[in-house]
Amino acid sequence: MLKIRALQSSTTSFEADLSALLAFESAQEPHVELRVREIVGNVKTYGDTALLETTMKFDRWTPDSAAALEVPKRVLTAALDGLDKNVRASLEIAAARIRRYHEHQFQPSWSYTEADGTVLGQQITPLDRAGLYVPGGKAAYPSSVLMNAVAAKVAGVGELIMVTPTPDGVLNETVLAAAALAGVDRVFRVGGAQAVGALAYGTSTIPAVDKIVGPGNAYVASAKRLVFGVVGIDMVAGPSEILVIADATTDPRWVAMDLFSQAEHDEIAQAILLCPDAAYIKRVVEVMESLLVGMPRADIIRESLSNRGALITVRDLDEACELSNRIAPEHLELSVAEPDLLLPKLRHAGAIFMGPFSSESIGDYCAGPNHVLPTSRTARFSSPLGVYDFQKRSSIIQVSAAGAVSLGRVASTLARSEGLEAHAQSADMRLQQ
Repeated sequence: MLKIRALQSSTTSFEADLSALLAFESAQEPHVELRVREIVGNVKTYGDTALLETTMKFDRWTPDSAAALEVPKRVLTAALDGLDKNVRASLEIAAARIRRYHEHQFQPSWSYTEADGTVLGQQITPLDRAGLYVPGGKAAYPSSVLMNAVAAKVAGVGELIMVTPTPDGVLNETVLAAAALAGVDRVFRVGGAQAVGALAYGTSTIPAVDKIVGPGNAYVASAKRLVFGVVGIDMVAGPSEILVIADATTDPRWVAMDLFSQAEHDEIAQAILLCPDAAYIKRVVEVMESLLVGMPRADIIRESLSNRGALITVRDLDEACELSNRIAPEHLELSVAEPDLLLPKLRHAGAIFMGPFSSESIGDYCAGPNHVLPTSRTARFSSPLGVYDFQKRSSIIQVSAAGAVSLGRVASTLARSEGLEAHAQSADMRLQQ
């Protein structure tokens, strides 16, 4: 019997029930933080020696030397050439669509000239070197390679370094093929907190990067938190989430499977349905029961839905939008007949899927927008990964002689109001010219 919360927004206990549903302890376990500090500290101090030791211990294979951690370019090319033709064609289609979408995000430098000849603007430049972490333990995600690497390459990143664990020394051919297709420059067979430490501080073998992106387990997330400031990071991602707003016009099997699509990630993923039609919600539950039988990851789906899933009966679609803004989900599906009417009412979501044909799974793999999205309600202030994450901005200020007079008086006055005499005189000296 499938267990999943059934809530009604009209009940007096709903606010408490919703708070309990959304509560998630994202703080890292103390023992994880302590272990990560030790691992990263060892990599910072001992470099390749620490990488080799941790690889032997955690990934259960023994590299001949630190140089053996790097995957040769010919191996990447061979992985792509040897890929199943259907898988390769799908990867190529996905990569092309991701590239085309992200090219629209590219921001060039800009400037404007004021009447007195002063030029103001912004120089936008790519990162010199970025690091991409790709999981390789319980699951491997070539789609994440494309999403991260293509965005970085469109931005113009000088060098893209990928790290991925290879448990028992086994390489994932599809991940390597995706790296070759996306134009990753160098790939290293190292994972965990030690890989994050190597990217942050550099070793004799692995160069230090400017920013680290990509998903990982609790140790990887903790290591990214630890090195932030030494390098930039994309985000510290939480469990995957989907919120479906339905108006009872979509085939309930579609909605049920869309909820499953996030629940199958892991036992703490979250899947929520908002609908004003109680009878429709009942039909969704019925088909969930029947569809679950054939799911390879049925046990994970069942536990996920029991732990953090919910079916919420709302008063109307307007209330559904209000609740969605409070939840700020990673993935938001508008499985309704007229999604355009709801879109202006929605402010917080990582990605919004418009209409019943827009399944979250298409967005995950090949629609084009990035599938690296803010989780745990951070969509209130964060955005999907994009080209802009691999670019930085420098302000351009070229003051004309006339501008030095008019602006200098303003700067001098404000500087003295703050008690900063050197600032004031710096501006005043230019007035004398």
